[in-house]
This record gives sequence, C-alpha cells and structure tokens, in this order.
Amino acid sequence: MRSLKYLIAISAFTIFTASAQQNQNLKGSNIAPKSKMDVFLNELMSKMTVEEKIGQLNLLTGGEAITGSTVNSDLENKVKRGEVGGFFSLTSPQKIRKAQALAVNHTRLKIPLIFGLDVIHGYKTTFPIPLGMSATWDMPLIEKSARIAAEEASADGINWTFSPMVDISRDPRWGRFSEGSGEDPFLGSEIAKAMVIGYQGDDLAKINTLMACVKHFALYGAGEAGRDYNTVDMSKVRMYNEYLPPYKAAIDAGAGSVMTSFNEINGIPATANKWLLDDLLRKDWQFKGLVVTDYTGINEMVDHGFGDLNQVSALALKAGVDMDMVGEGFLLTLKKSLGNGSVSIDDINRACRFVLEAKYKLGLFDDPFKYCDEERAKTKIYTVENRKFAREAATKSFVLLKNSNNTLPLKKTDKIALIGPLADSKVNMPGTWSVSTDLSKAISVRKGLEDALGNPSKLIYALGSNLLEDATYQERATMFGRTIPRDNRPEAVLIKEALDAAMQSDVIVAALGESSEMSGESSSRTDIKIPEVQRRLLEALLATGKPVVLLVFNGRPLDLSWENKHVPSILNVWFAGSEAGHAIADVLFGDVNPSGKLSATFPQNIGQIPIFYNHKNTGRPLADGEWFKKFRSNYLDVSNEPLYPFGYGMSYTSFEISNPVLSSKTMTPSSSIQVSVNLKNTGTSDGEEVVQLYIRDMVGSITRPLKELKAFQKIYLKAGESKQVLFTLTEENLKFYNSNLDFVAEPGDFKVFVGNSSANVKESNFNLSK
Repeated sequence: MRSLKYLIAISAFTIFTASAQQNQNLKGSNIAPKSKMDVFLNELMSKMTVEEKIGQLNLLTGGEAITGSTVNSDLENKVKRGEVGGFFSLTSPQKIRKAQALAVNHTRLKIPLIFGLDVIHGYKTTFPIPLGMSATWDMPLIEKSARIAAEEASADGINWTFSPMVDISRDPRWGRFSEGSGEDPFLGSEIAKAMVIGYQGDDLAKINTLMACVKHFALYGAGEAGRDYNTVDMSKVRMYNEYLPPYKAAIDAGAGSVMTSFNEINGIPATANKWLLDDLLRKDWQFKGLVVTDYTGINEMVDHGFGDLNQVSALALKAGVDMDMVGEGFLLTLKKSLGNGSVSIDDINRACRFVLEAKYKLGLFDDPFKYCDEERAKTKIYTVENRKFAREAATKSFVLLKNSNNTLPLKKTDKIALIGPLADSKVNMPGTWSVSTDLSKAISVRKGLEDALGNPSKLIYALGSNLLEDATYQERATMFGRTIPRDNRPEAVLIKEALDAAMQSDVIVAALGESSEMSGESSSRTDIKIPEVQRRLLEALLATGKPVVLLVFNGRPLDLSWENKHVPSILNVWFAGSEAGHAIADVLFGDVNPSGKLSATFPQNIGQIPIFYNHKNTGRPLADGEWFKKFRSNYLDVSNEPLYPFGYGMSYTSFEISNPVLSSKTMTPSSSIQVSVNLKNTGTSDGEEVVQLYIRDMVGSITRPLKELKAFQKIYLKAGESKQVLFTLTEENLKFYNSNLDFVAEPGDFKVFVGNSSANVKESNFNLSK
C-alpha cells in the first residue's frame, strides 16, 4: 500500500507541475486560464495511447446483479491491460478496493475505475418502487429517499447509480411502468429533479454522494403494444410536450450522466441517434456529462438491422455515446474503425474525456479508494433511522381506492383473517429492481400485523390460493429469489382452509395481486387483472358476508373493475420496500392516515389503453356525463371514463376545497396571477390532502390537452382545521412547444382548475394578453 501511495503521489506531482506551468504560460495573454480539471485532464490525455483511451469507454459487469443476458469474462486481465473504464454490479469496500487496486497498481497511467449499480429505490434500506414513491406527491420525502440511498450505496463502495428512470408511460401493459413516475410530464419532472438532487447533493466529490444517470433516453415508456424494448414512433410535438420534459428537468438539475434507451426514434435506435444525443442533448440542452448505453445496447443494434458490430459501434460513438455497457463493441472494433476512417481520433477523445471528467468530478483522481472505508460501511447502511424513514415513506405511498362503510381503519381488538399468496411472502415486499436488498430481512404483511397486534391469536393466516394457476407462469413471475412456494393440493382445499379462517374472524384482509417480478424489465403483461385463481378466492371470501379489505400488490395500474364493484375496501400498497409489512399495518389500523394519490390512470378494462387524463379532444367529443352517443368518440361497451383517475386517492378523513379565487382575470407576459383556495379538513381525523392545480389553453396554434397539471401542494391539517392554499401562475406555466418546436405562450383564454384529483375540480378562467 505504501508503494501505491508513492506512485499516486509522484503521478499527481508530475501533473500538478505541468498544470502550474501551463497556467503560468497563460498569464498576460488573452486566453482565460483553464479550470483545474481541464489542465489535469489535458495533461493526462496527452500521455494516453489510443488503446488506453478506448479502454476507458468499456463498462463491464462485476457479476453480482446481472440485468441482461450477457456477462463479461477475464475481468482481471482486462483491467491490467487498461481495457476497462469501470464496473457495475460489484459491491462492498473489500471487492471494490481489490478491483481498484488492479487499475492503479497494474496499469501504466493508474487511471481509477468508476463503480456503478442499479440503486433504483434504495440500497440495503429499500423504499417503495418508484411508481409507489410517485404516489406520495411529496418532493422532500422523495429527495430524502435518494439521499439515504446515496449515503448507503457510497458507503458500500458505489459512486454511480443508474437512476432516476424518468420515462413517461401511458400503457400499463409495460412492465417497467413500475420503475417510473407515471403518466404526467409535470409531476415526472418534479420527481426527476428531486431524485437527482438527492443522489448528487451539492458536490459530487463528497464521500456520501452518487452520480445520477437519467434513463432511458428517450421515449422508452412509449413502446408499441406495451412490449419491452419495442419500437417507439411519435411526432416531435408529442415528444417535446409530453415525453421529454422529465429528462430535461433532470439534466437542468445537474445530472452527471445519461443512459440511452433500447428503442428506436424516427427509425434510428436511440444508441446511434445523432439527432437525439448530439443535436438535442449536447447542443440544445447543453449537457456536459457522460452518455452510457444500456446493457449491450450497441450490440443489439445488429438485430435492429443497423449493421455488424463494427458498424453499429462506430455509429454509436459518432452519435455521441461515450461508454459501452457490457457489450465490448467499442473495445473490439474502434481501433479498426479508426484505421479505416469510420471514426476519428476526435470522436474517441471526446468520449474518453467525458468518462475521465466523471471520475474527476467524483474525486477519484484525488483518492481512488475514497469509497472503500469498511468502517463507514458498518455504520451507514440499513440503520434504524433509515428503516424508520422507509416505513414512513411506504405509508405515504399507499392509495386508498375505496372504503365503503368505513371498513378501514381496523380495530386492534378485532380478530383478523389474513389470506392470500402475498400475505406471508417477505421476499416479494421490496419490489422489482431491488437488487441490493437483503430479502431475508424484509417484513411480510403477516409479520407486520403480528407485531402490531402483539397477540398471535388475534391473527389467523391461510394461503387461500396459489399466485397463478399455471405453475410455469408462476415460475416466470417469481424469478431472482422472489419465489412463492406452490401448494399443489386442489384449489377447493385451499379455499376451504381460507373460509375456515374467515369464519373464525371479525374481518378479512386479502393480500392479492401481482408478485414483484410480474412487473419490471421484460415483464410485460397482456392481461392486467388480478389473476383468476386469486379472483375466485376473493369471490369465496366475499360470499361469507364478513367485511373484506383488499390489499392490492402491483407494479402497474391494474384493471380492478370487478374488485371495485364488489369489495368494500381497497388499499393499493404497490411493493413498499424493506418495511412493507409494518407500514401496511400502520395504515390498516389507522396509526397513519393514507394520503397517496395515483400518478397514473387506472382503466376500466385493457381495451381503453392508452388512457391518461391530459388527453386532447377530438372533433366529435362526448359531452361530460354521457356514455354512448352515435357518431361521437366513445365505445359501445364501456364509458370513456377511467376506473380511478390521475391524482385520485381517498383518506380516512374528508376534505373540502373551495372555488378558486384569482387575483386578476388578466395576465400579461410580465405579470402573474395568484390562485387561492380554502382547504378544510371536514372529517374527524388528522390527515394530508394534495391540492392540485390544472390549466387548459382554450385555443392554440396546435391542439391542446383538456387539462395539464401545473402545480400541487401536499397539506397536513388537523381535524376541523382550515388553511388558505396559494398558487402563482406566470407566463412560463402557460408555455408549450408549437409546431415549429418554439417554446411559447400564446395569448388567449385559459381555464384554471383546482381540486383533489384530475376529475374532481372546481374551475375559473383568465386571459393572457399580449
């Protein structure tokens, strides 16, 4: 170790001396001195061979958390040969120190490695899946969850996270709906900013921060047929107004890196799309960070029909990709492509420079082993405080969808029958993409209720049914250690056991829905109902006449039309993370009043998809409150309305929002309008309400949405308490991208709506003058 420190010190001294001389030579000239980073990296790159530069563009998997079908080999020798710029899926200070030592001890220029991981919704302390976190509508809470994730992951050697995923989606068949923040560009943008700030803090060089990676750039959530990795095709007007804003918000917040998406855009895969990566990202948005592919994204362009590995690697580099994840296309082909003129040395230098700048900003040149403190790993990870916050976050993510006869909250004096395939499955509680979670420590619903009741005899458990009738399907749906053991006795026997338990109880809690791996990557579904075998169990439980509370586990909006019609109380609990069982008990027993609001529309059936609140009118719209009318835009068999609208969520108390009052009926480009409402808690419990403000541009140069979210506030009120809620609208809130892709606000009439969901609002109006 002493020799290593000596070598680093000598290298640093050489570069510092050269840097000082270069700055001295600039004195008295008209050329501004370069930054310390520029001087350092100019000197370093002047010493690098082409092979060393190409090696920096190679990101390999360390093998702990495989998220694709390819793995890398011969890792140690590749590092020693200078053919690796970084690793992902390698954790712990011990392992990362060992890998880092290979780079700084056995390569000519001792350039440190960067270490990444999919820290998606927490590290060891796991928070609700991102779709669940978005249902909190609580930006400080979301930012703090990312801050805790960064604290924990950086203590375990990680300095780069492949998060946040900011893809807008309106198709719940898509499995990765679970990883995003829903359907709305405004809410998605606010969450993207909060996540980036949480991960990166105010200084990437600090020991407890992670470099964020905005993904998947771009439009990945709009794949045709809801099928993962599939084609995306849309107009630029839709891109700019509805899908691109969260990416832009994350980049404006300072995100250090961007990941390309698997899909094509305008017929060109995103990984080789020069318009996307250079014209839009680099030139228009002035992004100065690192661009990395998704897992084998370059290689997969061969199957897109874009050429062989040599051709697609050259196309990706020239389009603006800096780092190749896992596929090794850059490593294997760029030297040859440089020789035949397919790429230039300037292309390679640009990519290498962005990789080195990321390492510099993280402080790795100052101390390659800064993230390898074993003592910090012992004290900062999975702490009591972190788990307590995860429990709080989970309670705020739950959405109360229905509560007839005030079935909820439950009484702890009641005898409870807990039934269902997800009732005692702790390994499914953290949710998909929780690759670093210790599943053995997760809290099941059964454990959470037992702890809350304090008396095992008050809880009767029964499986009731298998997760899925088809055993092969169940195996696909419980991968990566999320197994739910099957009971191969006849279905009638399992239901009878459940009914026996139910008849001994005062109330039934049914834990049903998806397993965690029924959503996530490569987990698209064409049927988004609760599986039929579980539905039959639920029918039998309802037939007992006992009160039934349905806990819905899901990573996407589901078709819950049958359940909404028949079940008295429905609580959507997503997959709530490490403390799921305790958080569910907190809300079931009323220790916490649910305050979650949907960030995505739930359809009446799959035939309505895509369905989202901020749609546009047709020339033959259906009037409000109507169902079928011939020669109007509607269905024969079902209304146009959703089952549960965007922004919807109930509470154990009730709230009343007054009509909006505007400070003026006219806005000019230099003025603003204040919108005020009075919010009152009219119920008997303390609680939180999300007051939501939407606008509608009544006449535009292009067609405009019926509603657009522009502001929201989450307000806590005690029972009987009132508060004035104020919003300020400026011209900036009214801007959109027109057919020329100019960002403009057009004069004319506007409506403003305020309410507690996109469907339950009160309105006023104003005019924007020139």
